[in-house]
Amino acid sequence: MATPYAKLPGWIDYGVIPLINLIVAFVVAGLVVVLVGENPLKAAAFMIKGAFGSGEGIGYTLYYATNFIFTGLAVAVAFHCGLFNIGGEGQAYLGGLGVSLVALSFDSSLPWWIVFPLATIGAALTGALWALIPAWLQAKRGSHIVITTIMFNFIAASLMIYLLTNVFKPAGQMAPETRKFVEGGQLPKLDWLLEMFGLTIRSAPFNISFLLALVAAFGVWVLIWRTKLGYEIRTMGFSPTAARYAGINEARVLIITMLVSGALAGMMALNPIMGAQHRMQLDFVTGAGFVGIAVALMGRSHPVGIIPAAVLFGMLYQGGAEIAFEMPNITRDMIVIIQGLAILFAGALENMFRPHVQAAYAIAMGARERSEPAGA
Repeated sequence: MATPYAKLPGWIDYGVIPLINLIVAFVVAGLVVVLVGENPLKAAAFMIKGAFGSGEGIGYTLYYATNFIFTGLAVAVAFHCGLFNIGGEGQAYLGGLGVSLVALSFDSSLPWWIVFPLATIGAALTGALWALIPAWLQAKRGSHIVITTIMFNFIAASLMIYLLTNVFKPAGQMAPETRKFVEGGQLPKLDWLLEMFGLTIRSAPFNISFLLALVAAFGVWVLIWRTKLGYEIRTMGFSPTAARYAGINEARVLIITMLVSGALAGMMALNPIMGAQHRMQLDFVTGAGFVGIAVALMGRSHPVGIIPAAVLFGMLYQGGAEIAFEMPNITRDMIVIIQGLAILFAGALENMFRPHVQAAYAIAMGARERSEPAGA
């Protein structure tokens, strides 16, 4: 007879299962390393050293993690409403437009600590507006959110190419990018944070948008688990039928959820544009919108899980560069394969081991109940 499944406690659901998926991903990645004639343990050591072995490495790791926190939160908010927002790339792209418009307008006349909140609002608004059209199409016309959001990624990329080559590019410049922001449009680094631990970030672009990402994570927790709107969002995600029976306006909740999701994705643009490049360039998103899907899945759509999951993927990005440098047989393409394996097991195969863990937990709990004395 089949072993009945059991509801898992939080420490298993949010800790053990993602850890198992991660271990399997690294084991398979290790086999890939073996196939090219390298030592997987040595490769792992280089990855950890590159990501956490110096202040600069930690700075880069947390810089990448900042992008993934924003996009992971964006995906998670939509997940709670039963929506699969796969348009984080496009929403982050349009968020970059909002950031750049503010920075180009005020960087020479206002200090960064005024430009930064204005740019944050600009990024959130443009990201939210780009998510509004797919949201409205699903709420009012029944269009599938996955199809429309992924199509809007391509539209956003094409729109940004047009804007950077025909509108924002300074006269006489060949590169498709805006002018460089002056001091008012540049975010200060968080060097003081790592200096508290005796580390220096040197050239790493680790900046205060990381603190904004942490604030956003706390805000998402409050929204989803401490507000009426959050309750409606979770009810919609759990059972649309129950939501309708309870009198929840489905269209309103769906549209608001996608606006919040798009705003979070748009805010990701602050980190690379104002914190690192100090200009808007093509491809500044670099796949962070898609990585956010894996981050949300690995973090179980909870901010407490999303933050360490984002740091993990930041480690893969930064540590992967160290491996490619130290072990020439492992090319950058192979690093992408390793990153893809982590995404595969954290995302597409996230539920591969869940039935086995549930069955094992049910057996363990049954054995515990049988071992307890009657009336205890």
